[in-house]
Amino acid sequence: MIFGKKSEGYIDLEEYEVGEEGQEEAKMYVKVAEVQKFDDLKDFAKYIYEGNLLILDVSPISVDDIELERVTNELKKIVRDINGDIAGLDRNHFIVTPTGVKIDRRKLRKF
Repeated sequence: MIFGKKSEGYIDLEEYEVGEEGQEEAKMYVKVAEVQKFDDLKDFAKYIYEGNLLILDVSPISVDDIELERVTNELKKIVRDINGDIAGLDRNHFIVTPTGVKIDRRKLRKF
């Protein structure tokens, strides 16, 4: 049973509402975005400036080292501007945090 419903096989979580009617909205959202070109950052930066955490997939531009470097440098400028943080999850994914959210780069391991 998941969310009070019996399920067999695949579960589409989009059909389940989170929270209740009239409940206060979240102060921060985690958003996932895919960068197709450098100009996409203008739209995605807005989410970070609004206080949201962004997970960026740069796979489409990862073959172009110059474009990837431009995107990375611009992201670094944005996080410096808002006192956020940025870290690579792997070669093609970054996590970008808003003001007041820092990334702990130490991996948690079971003792």
